[in-house]
Amino acid sequence: MAQPLKGLAQSAMNRCHRCLERTPMSTLRRREFLAAAAATPMLGALPAFGQDNSNGLIVHGTSPMNAEPQLANLVKSWMTPTDQFYIRSHAPNPKIDPATFQLKIEGMVERPMSISLSQLANDYGNVNVTATLTCAGNRRYEHSKISPVGGVPWREGAIGNAVWGGVPLSAILKKAGVKQEAKHVWFEGLDEIKKGGGIIPFGASIPIQKAMDDTKGLPGALVVTQMNKQPLTPDHGFPVRNVVPGYIGARSVKWLGKIIVSDKPSTNHYVATAYKIVERADAIEWAEKAPIYRFVLNSVICTPAGGKVKPGTLSVSGYALPHGDAGRSIKMVEVSADEGKFWSKARLSSDSGPYCWRLWKADVRVQASTTGLMVRATDSAGKNQPQTMDWNKKGYLFNSWHRVELG
Repeated sequence: MAQPLKGLAQSAMNRCHRCLERTPMSTLRRREFLAAAAATPMLGALPAFGQDNSNGLIVHGTSPMNAEPQLANLVKSWMTPTDQFYIRSHAPNPKIDPATFQLKIEGMVERPMSISLSQLANDYGNVNVTATLTCAGNRRYEHSKISPVGGVPWREGAIGNAVWGGVPLSAILKKAGVKQEAKHVWFEGLDEIKKGGGIIPFGASIPIQKAMDDTKGLPGALVVTQMNKQPLTPDHGFPVRNVVPGYIGARSVKWLGKIIVSDKPSTNHYVATAYKIVERADAIEWAEKAPIYRFVLNSVICTPAGGKVKPGTLSVSGYALPHGDAGRSIKMVEVSADEGKFWSKARLSSDSGPYCWRLWKADVRVQASTTGLMVRATDSAGKNQPQTMDWNKKGYLFNSWHRVELG
């Protein structure tokens, strides 16, 4: 997958300014949440959350850039084109000179290092890995329909499947010589986020076991320079990011500048005091809760988008994502057009892989009286997508049965 560094840098720098062209319950508790949500119209009656950009993305903000694809475009192919891949940023894209870039390896290692792009391309054994990334806030707007939550009001498009090209994180750590007491690997970006009166980078960390958990053709984590066999674009982390298959997107840091090996999780805000499931969101609860790591079982109807449909046989399509545990895959997807009385089994696409979504299609009968469609998924471990889920203050990991309103 490696290409000459000059070509990689030139191709990426040709893109470097394209992002500028796109600038465009507590009172409700637990099981009460879904009952209220089911009574509320969804896609067909929702106002737009953002404006479409030139690639058809729904833009939720331009500084920093946050955008997601139209669902009909998202499921056109198992592999998500880069220009249809959701963009999640916490600060404006940093300006990075690839000629002088150095990835720093520090902390509990025998040999601290700085690695150039040329060394990444030539010295560590490049691999291509297909994996799905999804934001922990995907489907967040469904939380906010019941009681407001903070964060980007994602619909169902904060997800995508891509080929990530780079080197296994384990190869870098082994060369640096991880010390025996190491338990976690931190990642720090080169972005500059205004937070608490100061400037911080976006950060993440993963257990050392995940970092070193390589199987044949599938590293536990990667240091990535390419996306869909092209250099990373600025919106997706040029020149270097990390990707952690099976984990929420927040653990895959864009514009990666530093890797730190430690005996504890990162103290960065986005690990220590964000991306956790909380209800009260007081200081004690933030401190007690563990960071979110793996994504959850989910499925979504992408077409039709809702509204009026003709009675008869209706073609329905969408995606399903297994839980991020190793070895999980989608076993079955079912669609209902009569409020769950009868479920039609969907046809799964032949494309699949570890830590990857499955696309699906189903033909269902709808009547003039049909009010909506619902979807649910089952994974290879026999786990079912939940009909209900608990509300949480930040709107993370929403994965109850997805519904589209008709009529």
